[in-house]
Amino acid sequence: MSEKEENEKTDEQKTGKTLSLKRTVDSGQVRQNFSHGRTKSVQVERKRKRMVAPANAAAPSSVTPSVTEPVETKAPEVKEQTSENNLGGLSRQEQAARQAAVADAKVRAAEEAIREKEEAEKRALEEAERLKEEAKRKLESPDITDVLVAPVETTEAPATPRRKEPARTSEDTPARRKEKTEEPRRPAVAKRGEQQRRRTGKLTINDALNDEERMRSMASIRRRREREKRQSMSMEPREKVARTITLPESITIQELANRMAERAVDVIKLLMQQGVMAKINDTIDADTAELIAEELGHKVNRVTDADVEDSIDTEEDTDDDKKPRPPVVTVMGHVDHGKTSLLDALRKTSIVTSEAGGITQHIGAYQVTKDDGEKVTFIDTPGHAAFTSMRARGAKVTDIVILVVAADDGVMPQTVEAISHAKAAEVPIVVAVNKIDKPEADPTRVKNELLQHEIISEDMGGDVQFVEVSALAGTGLDDLLESVLLQAELLDLKANPYRAAEGIVIESKLEKGRGAVATVLVQRGTLSVGDIFVVGEESGRVRALLDDQGESIKSALPASPVEVLGAGGSPSAGDMFNVVETEAKAREIAEYRARISREKRTASGNRTTLDQMMQQLKDTELKELPIVVKADVQGSAEAISQAVDKLGTDEVCGRVVHTAVGGITESDITLAAASNASILGFNVRANSQARNLADEQGVEIRYYNVIYDLVDDMKAAMSGMLSPDLRETMLGNAEILEIFNVSKSGKVAGCKVTDGLVRRGARVRLIRDSVVIHEGELSSLRRFKDEVKEVNAGQECGMAFENYEDLKQGDVIECYEVEEIARTLDDVN
Repeated sequence: MSEKEENEKTDEQKTGKTLSLKRTVDSGQVRQNFSHGRTKSVQVERKRKRMVAPANAAAPSSVTPSVTEPVETKAPEVKEQTSENNLGGLSRQEQAARQAAVADAKVRAAEEAIREKEEAEKRALEEAERLKEEAKRKLESPDITDVLVAPVETTEAPATPRRKEPARTSEDTPARRKEKTEEPRRPAVAKRGEQQRRRTGKLTINDALNDEERMRSMASIRRRREREKRQSMSMEPREKVARTITLPESITIQELANRMAERAVDVIKLLMQQGVMAKINDTIDADTAELIAEELGHKVNRVTDADVEDSIDTEEDTDDDKKPRPPVVTVMGHVDHGKTSLLDALRKTSIVTSEAGGITQHIGAYQVTKDDGEKVTFIDTPGHAAFTSMRARGAKVTDIVILVVAADDGVMPQTVEAISHAKAAEVPIVVAVNKIDKPEADPTRVKNELLQHEIISEDMGGDVQFVEVSALAGTGLDDLLESVLLQAELLDLKANPYRAAEGIVIESKLEKGRGAVATVLVQRGTLSVGDIFVVGEESGRVRALLDDQGESIKSALPASPVEVLGAGGSPSAGDMFNVVETEAKAREIAEYRARISREKRTASGNRTTLDQMMQQLKDTELKELPIVVKADVQGSAEAISQAVDKLGTDEVCGRVVHTAVGGITESDITLAAASNASILGFNVRANSQARNLADEQGVEIRYYNVIYDLVDDMKAAMSGMLSPDLRETMLGNAEILEIFNVSKSGKVAGCKVTDGLVRRGARVRLIRDSVVIHEGELSSLRRFKDEVKEVNAGQECGMAFENYEDLKQGDVIECYEVEEIARTLDDVN
C-alpha cells in the first residue's frame, strides 16, 4: 500500500464518512395570486450557494439563516511534505499562505453578500410601510371598492417561521445535519388569508391589512371612474338650454327631438297628454310641433317648403360690379323668309342645309365675332306656326329683335306674331328686309305694310332701323351688324361676371353617350366646369361646357350660349339655370319643384270624378285620338303637343298621353299599348327591342322629320274620326189602298206608287195625317206574287214593314235613301 492510499484511509477514519456532493437545489410549490381571487400553484426550484471557509475564520455574527447558508468545513491539516509529494514545488509556508488568502477572499465575498441582503431587506421593509400607509388611507375613503381590491399590509404579528426539515436519507446523520444551513421560512399569512377569503367570501380588516400585495384590474379602475363621473353629473344639476329651432310644415317626432336636444320619450309624453298617440317616426304638423317646443321652453322659427328657393342668390348687382357684355339678338320672322340663311351668312356657316325640309325646327344660339373683336350672340327661332312658344321664349331672353321680312312676300301671319312677341318683351326691333336680290322685291311695300303694326322706319320719321340685305348674295350684312351694335350701345348692356352663374335654358335634348344636354344662355355670372346647378326640376354638376362650335371650354361669361352636360335629366326649355353652393341644396330645390309639379298635375286631374268625366264624354260624345310624342329636343316636343291641341274640335280632339325627349323605348311601347295610343317620333327612331314589342302589341309608330307632315297626318286622322254628314235622297211616295192579313207575312199593305219609285231595301217613313209615326225598312216588296226590287210610279204593289204592322188605309209611305258624306276638320272649323 502506497503512502497516498494510507493518507486517504486515515482521513476516512478521522471523519467517519465518505466523500459525496451535496444537493444544491431544493424544489417546492408556490401559489400565485391574481385579481378577483384567482390563484395558481406552480413548481419552483431554488438553488443554494455552497460556501467554504477556513477553520480559523470565525463566522460573522450578523449572518442570519435567511440570507445564505455557508457550509461548515474544517481547515485541512497542513502536513509536512517531503520533496517527493511537494505539489508544484511550493514549500509548506507558501501553500499555507495561499490557502489563507483563498479563505480571506471567500469571507469577504460572504460579507458582501450579507451586506447586499441587508440592504434589500431594508428596501422591502420601507415598501411594506408605504403600502401599509396607503391601505390605511384608502380604508378611510368612502369608496369601499378601494378597500376590497387595494394591496395592504396586515397588522397581525407574523407567525414564527418554522424550520423546514429536509427529508431524511440514509446518509443523514446528526453531524451532517449540523453542517447544513437553515433555509428562511416563508410567512404563511398570505396563504392563510387567501384560503380564509375563499372560504368565507367576505373581507375583514385583518384580511385587508395582510402582507399580500394585490393589483387592481383595469375593469375595476374603469368602473370607479364611471361611477365618479355619474356622481359628479348627478351632484351638479344640468342647466336648461333654450334653443331656437326651425320648423317646416311637417316634421317627424325624432327630428323634432333632435333639433330641441330633448328625449323623444318626453315629446311623446307631451303628445299623449294632449290626446295624440304617436310613435317616434310619425309625422306631426307645424302647429303641433310648435306647441310641444314652447312647452319644453324653446323658441320656434316657422318656415315653409318654398323657403328652399331662398338659397338661390337673386340679389341685384351694383353698377360698380357690372361689366360690358355682348348683346343678345333674336332673329324672328315668317317661315321661309330667310332667317337661318341670314344667320348662316353672318356666321359663314350652313345650318339651313342640316335642317329637314329646309326649315328651322330647333331653337339655336350662336355667337358671331367681328373683325374688331366685338361679339354678338344670335338666337335663331323657327317661323312655323307650331313654334309659337319658341318665339315667345326667344323674345324674353333677348336684348334686340331682328325682324326678317322677305321683300317679295311682305308681312305674313308669323311676322305679325313676332312683332307682338317683341312688343310684349319691350325690346327694340331692327327690320332686315331680305331677298332684295329678287326681281319682284319691293322694300317700300314692306315699310308700308309694317306701318299698320306701328313699325315706322327712320326715313318716315320713326325710330326703327330698316336694313336691306340679301342672305344669298351676302349684301348688307355689315350694315346689319352695325345697326345692331349701335342699338346695343344705346342700351348700355352690362352684367356682373363675378357672381354665381344664372341663365335660361334655350333648348334641351338627350344624346347617346352624353346624356342630358341643355343649351343655356348665361345671363349673369361666370359658369365654370364643376359648378353645382339646379335647372327646373333637375340638378347636377357641370361635367363639360361646349361653345356654339362644339369646342370644349372651361368657363362661359355673360351673354354666352353654351351646351351644359351633367344634368340629372332633360330640363324643359325656358327653365331658369342657377348655380348653388352645395349638392344637398340643389337636390332639395329640385325635389321641391318636382313635388309642386306633381301636385298641380294631380289637382288638375282630380277636378272631376271618374263618373262625372264618363258622363261628360257620353253627353258630348267627344272622340279622342291618344298619342305619345317622342322628339329629339324639348322645344320640338312642346311644339308638337301644342299643335295637336289646336287641331281639336268639339267632336274630336288629340290627347297627348306622354311627351319626352329621346329615342323610342320599350316603356313607350308599353304605355302606348295600355292607353291604346299611337307613337309619333320626330327626328328619333325606335330601337330593335321597341320595334319587336310594337309588332307584338300592335302599336303603330309613325316617324316624321318635318312638322308640316306631322300636322297634316294628325289632321287627316282626326278628320276620319268625325261622324259623316247624312244626306237624304227622296225616291218616291205611295198611298195605302187596302190592308191584307197574310198568315206568313202578317199585315200587308196594298199600295199605289203616286210619284217616283219605291225600292226594296230603302228606308221608309209611315205618315198619317201629315205626322211621321214610324221610320224603318221594307221587309217585302211584291208585285202580284213576285218579289221585285223596285216599283215605278202609277203601278200597284204590296209592301210589308219590318217589325211593324200598325197600318191603316189612307196612310202615306215615303221612300228615301241616306247618303253619308265624310267631313274634314276644315269643314268643322
